[in-house]
Amino acid sequence: MAVHLQGLAFVSEGIAISGHLRLPRDGRALPAVAVTGPFTGVKEQVAGTYAQRLAEAGFVTLAFDHRGFGASGGRRGHEDTQGKLADLRAAVSALAAHPAVDADRIGLLGVCLGGGYAVRAAAQDPRVRAVAGIAGGYNSPEFSDGYRAALRAFVERYDEYIPAVAEDGGEAAMGGDEPWAYYGTARAAAPAWENRVTRGSLHSLMTFDALGAAPLLGRTPLLVVHGKVDAYCSPDLAARLFERATGPKRIEWLDCERHIDLYDNEPYVTHAAKTTADFFAEHL
Repeated sequence: MAVHLQGLAFVSEGIAISGHLRLPRDGRALPAVAVTGPFTGVKEQVAGTYAQRLAEAGFVTLAFDHRGFGASGGRRGHEDTQGKLADLRAAVSALAAHPAVDADRIGLLGVCLGGGYAVRAAAQDPRVRAVAGIAGGYNSPEFSDGYRAALRAFVERYDEYIPAVAEDGGEAAMGGDEPWAYYGTARAAAPAWENRVTRGSLHSLMTFDALGAAPLLGRTPLLVVHGKVDAYCSPDLAARLFERATGPKRIEWLDCERHIDLYDNEPYVTHAAKTTADFFAEHL
């Protein structure tokens, strides 16, 4: 299906948010999906990839830069968990107000860290009719190793910046070769992406409880798409999230070898996008 891409700016708690709205060429009011992506990600990267696939399947989609990242306002390079939830509420409001959208048929999709945000946001916003996570990070302090010691280190140097990714084992918020293989190369090229985050961002992530939102979804349909092997977003926590959800739910395990396979590698992206489109077609 032909898709029209246009900019969409909206405001979240007084902060300007920059988005990309994708509109299938269809005269009817359509179901819509707001898409939130990985830690430090911007709308031209993973979120945009999945937003395009869902738009081609007939959904209005909104991929956007959360506060502090990309072309949006806010403190640069700082992960604000409560602020990002507010951004998702504002994104739902922006979609609901758009004439091309059926306001009663709005869903959320989160990829990587965005999966946890999408689930928590859906649990807090009854306007969200269905939620999906792909390679989701379903963080929980309950399952964080060395929790108290790590918090002290983050708090004491809260405002310092460190690289988001680094090569050859250098210190980074997302350490290791795999994040560098995506963000440190042309695969993730995006003019507004910055390779830095605050140490306070890691405090925000470690104290954020996405897993605990699962039973709060009530009867909101949930889709979990996850790689059987994932060194960065735990398959075990994905399984726990699915088990704890109380409404209609589906889980799809893919034979990925790496977390970032679900960012831009085939056949994984096509499989995940089709599964997600089918899920939203059923529940929106």
